[in-house]
Amino acid sequence: MEHKKIGSENQDSYDDQQKWVLDSSFDSKGHVPLRARTGAWRAAFFIIAIEFSERLSYYGLATNLVVYLTTILHQDLKTAIRNANYWAGVTTLMPLLGGFVADAYLGRYTTVLVATTIYLMGLVLLTLSWFIPGLKPCHQEVCLEPRKAHEIAFFIAIYLISIGTGGHKPSLESFGADQFDEGHAEERKMKMSYFNWWSAGLCAGILTAVIVIVFIEDRVGWGVASIILTAVMTISLLIFLVGKPFYRYRKPLGSPLTPMLQVFVAAFAKRKLPYPSDPSLLHEVSKAELNNGRLLSHTTHVKFLDKAAIIEDNTPQALQKQSPWRLATLTKVEETKLIINMIPIWLSVLVFGICAAQASTFFIKQATVMDRHVSGKNSFTIPPASIYCLTAITLIMYVTVYDKLLVPFLRRNTQNQRGINILQRVGIGMFFAVITMIIAALVEKKRLDLLTEQNRPMSVFWLAPQFIVLGVAEGFTLVGLQEYFYDQVPDSMRSLAEDFSDKRWFGKTLNSSRLDWFYWLLAGLAAANMCVFMIVAKRFPYKSVQSSQVLADSSVSDA
Repeated sequence: MEHKKIGSENQDSYDDQQKWVLDSSFDSKGHVPLRARTGAWRAAFFIIAIEFSERLSYYGLATNLVVYLTTILHQDLKTAIRNANYWAGVTTLMPLLGGFVADAYLGRYTTVLVATTIYLMGLVLLTLSWFIPGLKPCHQEVCLEPRKAHEIAFFIAIYLISIGTGGHKPSLESFGADQFDEGHAEERKMKMSYFNWWSAGLCAGILTAVIVIVFIEDRVGWGVASIILTAVMTISLLIFLVGKPFYRYRKPLGSPLTPMLQVFVAAFAKRKLPYPSDPSLLHEVSKAELNNGRLLSHTTHVKFLDKAAIIEDNTPQALQKQSPWRLATLTKVEETKLIINMIPIWLSVLVFGICAAQASTFFIKQATVMDRHVSGKNSFTIPPASIYCLTAITLIMYVTVYDKLLVPFLRRNTQNQRGINILQRVGIGMFFAVITMIIAALVEKKRLDLLTEQNRPMSVFWLAPQFIVLGVAEGFTLVGLQEYFYDQVPDSMRSLAEDFSDKRWFGKTLNSSRLDWFYWLLAGLAAANMCVFMIVAKRFPYKSVQSSQVLADSSVSDA
């Protein structure tokens, strides 16, 4: 009889998990979400749509930024590259602030709305700078120096876009991943595919930007392109708002830095206490007291922090009165360890970011001084930034092949639901980044030799191999990092390192520069960096959720 009662309770629990989403999220009305009506792909598609628009706008500007700075603002190559790198640096650092604000105060949904509004302000100002007489670049068709008012308006506009991107990057992708319940076996598999298809939507935006938007900028006008980008962003915002009833939301949990600081303070205060004989004696809330989130299993890394969870007085009254600055839960300790373990990984991918950044700066600038005719002198001329479409096309093809063919094959052979683990995927991408920079160095040397010896430009199609291999590299590394940062820590963080190289390598024009030496430097750095990453990744401890919490998963699998 007792056995039947337990079986009935387990069945009721299983039925509840199938009907309701019990992962601490809530629907648009503040209630527990109904699985059949919220989240999963029905919500993710609205989110991917606004990502398409954001990437369309960003790459429509970023890939042609150096061209704009040198042709419209008449800056020399060195100044233009420096300004483009400053903007790219700010743009990649802003997600640190955006992620903090989203997780601590506003929540991801609200952060996306605020970021999109700021983004639209930048696009509107960019559009006005081409149509308001006092803000136009010049009085006449051709001018040697643009108006100062246009230059100021332009830089304010692109930095507003940078701030908007800072809210989008950490919040929108994570908000999309929140639509899949990690505790549900079917949705957990969907989430693994989500990061791949997120990247496919992202690349579709990039592809449209570098083919359509760049062509309009090059042949029709920058003002017309700005109008299109503003209209598309407005429409995508409306689409995002339409999806509101289908989303699953999470409450902001306050500053993520405070619990970390509490763990350090508590561990230092109890530094002289001996470790308990069994990790199960460390302080942890019971599953009944857990309001949201998951309990993490104990790991042996950074063992000193375990002292923060040592119980000094085991009586219930003392535990209730204990300050979090004196006693931390084991899960808080393990979350702090995860962030500490993440730092070497984060540092070791910075060089990859520098390599990838060359595609939208020097690679594009190379295209401007090469023969861009499709077949002959009188044939169609490819806009310089449109060559970037090769990277986007490669990445879309990679995502399709990887998700539909490679992952199922690897699952059968490795028994890993992801096919290969996340950091193996990142490491493979780093290898392809090294190959990219070697190819880029060889092609640039060939271009300079051809110009010196025969005084003729090289065909732009010689750049195709480096763009294609870079697409494969980004498919492995960037998609892997997106999944890694969401899976291992609550927010995404990524930034570019400073550009460091010999100033004599860069002249006022590309033909007076030695870009091939710079590419060889990056190839060497990327190779050394890959070796460091392999050492760090081999020792990296992945997040471990307590086994009792995934019982429901096995129940679903058995069913």
